[in-house]
Amino acid sequence: MSVERDVDVLVVGAGPAGLAAAARLAVAGAGRVEVLDRERQGGGVPRHCAHGGYGTLLHPLTGPAYARLLVTAAGRAGAVVRTGVTALDWAGPLALHTVGPQGPEILRARAVVLATGARERPRAARLVPGTRPAGVYTTGELQQAVHLHGQHIGTRAVVVGAEDVSYAAADTVRRAGARVVAMVTDLPRPRTAPARALDSRLRHGVPLLAGTAVTELLGHGRLSGVRVRHRDGRTAVLPCDTVVFSGDFVPDHELARRGGLTLAPGTKGPAVGGTLHTSRPGVFAAGSLLHAVESAATATREGVHAAEAVLRTLAGAERPDGVPLLVDAPLRWIAPNRVTADDRLPYVLRTTVPLSRRVVRITQDGRLLHRARLWTAVPHRTVTLTARWTGRVDPDGGPVRITV
Repeated sequence: MSVERDVDVLVVGAGPAGLAAAARLAVAGAGRVEVLDRERQGGGVPRHCAHGGYGTLLHPLTGPAYARLLVTAAGRAGAVVRTGVTALDWAGPLALHTVGPQGPEILRARAVVLATGARERPRAARLVPGTRPAGVYTTGELQQAVHLHGQHIGTRAVVVGAEDVSYAAADTVRRAGARVVAMVTDLPRPRTAPARALDSRLRHGVPLLAGTAVTELLGHGRLSGVRVRHRDGRTAVLPCDTVVFSGDFVPDHELARRGGLTLAPGTKGPAVGGTLHTSRPGVFAAGSLLHAVESAATATREGVHAAEAVLRTLAGAERPDGVPLLVDAPLRWIAPNRVTADDRLPYVLRTTVPLSRRVVRITQDGRLLHRARLWTAVPHRTVTLTARWTGRVDPDGGPVRITV
């Protein structure tokens, strides 16, 4: 038998976006603000990212320190953070079935913020054939094994991917006392300035095999190697006892899908406007659920932005509708993906191919709203687009399109 309770705002996900939203709401006097997370500790992904780069330039922090700071800030603001609690399904427009240490509950709220984050595709989802040996990880699994549980991972590792998180995976391998024998990506060797900067970080004698795909895992009991195929058709076997599948993130959108929320075709996360309101009245979304995956700073900023929109909704403001915001190839997606004339949150977008010295054009019904120079853009790295042009949008017009 489920216990039924009422809260004012229910936040699902205790990562940077969810905790930032909860802290802002609690400080503003939104009533009882409750945060749920299925993990045993709050803080999200940063809690097992031992590297620095979090916080500010004046107060740099490691991932675990940043996670503790966010949890502490939410608690001191008056929000209730409950870990080990899973949101199973919807029990109504603004109610959720949950289960945790105290048993099943139905939580009803005046507003819901979804901040469930994103996950990397594992080996099975990438359809890599072969045996099922030990020594196969995603970056998140690797970081938890090394930084949270102190596990031994092997001696020779191949990292699949060449984005920021891939380099973090390589650093974790080295911290565990193992050697990275190669980084493998099916993308062509990067030539734009940001990508070359990433490439130059391989200063430990680690080859970057671009235009190369992992086609098979080898070994019984323990991984013994991976078979790779180069773009020209040549194949080779890389001996290793560990492989890390990094990047290739997808949003954790199961709860959004079960609620019938409209999903954006590009990001696969909930479709939202500039207020981060989803297609369901009273339900908001923020962080990597919207665009897998961005920095903790971006998630935190969006959590605060969503909280401001929740406060306006609780005060009786109507939900803005907006018009669709679309991108044309070779752009891949943009978020938020609806726009109104009052939107101020910067947009994030990605491309499918490297771009250099292009002009971005934003139009509606053939009318130019804004143009800007895009100096460089590479796949798997975000480009930020200002929202200063949104005041020119016709709310009764057609979709707004972004082209390069």
